[in-house]
Order: sequence, then structure tokens, then C-alpha cells
Amino acid sequence: MKGILTIIGKDRVGIIAHVSTLLASYNANILDINQTVMRDYFTMIMLVDLDGITTDFTTLQQELDKKAKEINMEIKIQREDIFDKMYEV
Repeated sequence: MKGILTIIGKDRVGIIAHVSTLLASYNANILDINQTVMRDYFTMIMLVDLDGITTDFTTLQQELDKKAKEINMEIKIQREDIFDKMYEV
């Protein structure tokens, strides 16, 4: 299973390090990253392989929510299959 992870917020040092460290601690593999800074705002989308994670998806979501509050960013993760279904016509 793959996940689409988005991060949005005021740019600052260490955003990618915080999130990638958390993902690595649960054995989630980052497959692709697209990030940019628009004026003072950081935006990033990651494609993450979740097949080898050492926890369930809900716990990973909760941990990302905690990290979002800690670093004052918006972090969301969705399963790729659900993400795809949202945009089917």
C-alpha cells in the first residue's frame, strides 16, 4: 500500500528532517517528494510506501498529527487507493 502525504505551513529549518525521521522510525519508505517554498510558505507532497510499516495506518496518522502540532504545520496522509477514488469521475 502506498500513501500520499502532504505538508503545508510557514517555512522553517528542519521540516523535512522531522517528517522523514518519523516515517523512518515506522519503516515507511519515501518513494518520491515534490516540495516548494512559495514566498514564506512550505508545501510538500510525498509518495510513501507503507507495505513495510511496523504499525497500523491509523497509528501512523495519529503520530503524524502529533508531529504536525509539534512543528506547527498541517500534515495529512491518505491511502493512495482512497486518494485515487476521490478523483475518479
